[in-house]
Amino acid sequence: MFTGEITDSTTRRRAWLDSLLVDHSILRLGWGNFAEVIPGRIYRSNHPTPARLAAAKCKYNIRTVINLRGHRQCGSDALSRDASEKLGLIHIDRPFESRGAPHKDRILDLARIAETLVEPALIHCKSGADRAGLASGLFLLLNGGTAKQALAQLSWRYGHISRSRTGILDAFFLLYALDGEGRKPFFDWVFNDYNEETLRRNFVSKRLPSFINDKLLSRE
Repeated sequence: MFTGEITDSTTRRRAWLDSLLVDHSILRLGWGNFAEVIPGRIYRSNHPTPARLAAAKCKYNIRTVINLRGHRQCGSDALSRDASEKLGLIHIDRPFESRGAPHKDRILDLARIAETLVEPALIHCKSGADRAGLASGLFLLLNGGTAKQALAQLSWRYGHISRSRTGILDAFFLLYALDGEGRKPFFDWVFNDYNEETLRRNFVSKRLPSFINDKLLSRE
């Protein structure tokens, strides 16, 4: 329905229709899934509407938006990208996936971004349940947090279903807890020891929770 940029009132209407009906943002209008990750520094949410971005900037002084979906040809992306520009927010595209072992290069890239990140920052994916939980946990670990604190970012409170295919994200933090925590810093463990293929091979999801997550809830 919408594959371009917002240039006038007609394309804006098309972007809204695509966002609401194709990207399912109509289901997100009453629930922003917003939460504080690191007080005064890092926040998380589902894909924000322009109004929610404006509210976050006003209330929390948000200066950067990190889009974990990556650049997409859809109305939700165009609306939030347009709103970020109008609000003077830095917009960073750093895609992650929710059903595969977290890519080492993407984790290390996020760690490098964190070093010069203009805060406070808002991180978001589509539903704010899985990729936002992963990135929130990564930010906590990169700032001296524990694997337990990182795992808490992947919970029912945010709509995360750990027994589905997205449970591989939980398995990643659990692997660090068993294999590296207390012995070496998180960044060093990822760089030197983490093997995403091994994690992918060893993880087994449950069929029914995966069906609910992937088909009924239409999660990415």
